[in-house]
Amino acid sequence: MNDLFTWAALGSMAGASAATLLATNVIGGLIGPSGDKLRKWIAIAIALLLSYVTAAFADDAGGEKWIIAFFNALVIFSAALGVNQFPPGNRQATQPSPTQVAQGREPRVFRSWV
Repeated sequence: MNDLFTWAALGSMAGASAATLLATNVIGGLIGPSGDKLRKWIAIAIALLLSYVTAAFADDAGGEKWIIAFFNALVIFSAALGVNQFPPGNRQATQPSPTQVAQGREPRVFRSWV
């Protein structure tokens, strides 16, 4: 049980990105379909929070750690969002097409945030 999420894992880029992805999808799922437009903002808020909390615990860094924390938050957000979704051609539609719904192929868990 101690190997799932630890403070050290949350302080890493992979752990922070995974935590951002999971928390955003859970919160968005709890809000419902109206929360789909908020998922990007929830993700950036969680990424900023994790990055600045990690920077607060960094003892050996100077004042520039707050600027670096901002850019680290952007990297966390981009990893959680999926950088492969930035080009418009790679984006999936957030609304299923009528043929998908008729065939019962509506996406249930993960949807594009873009």
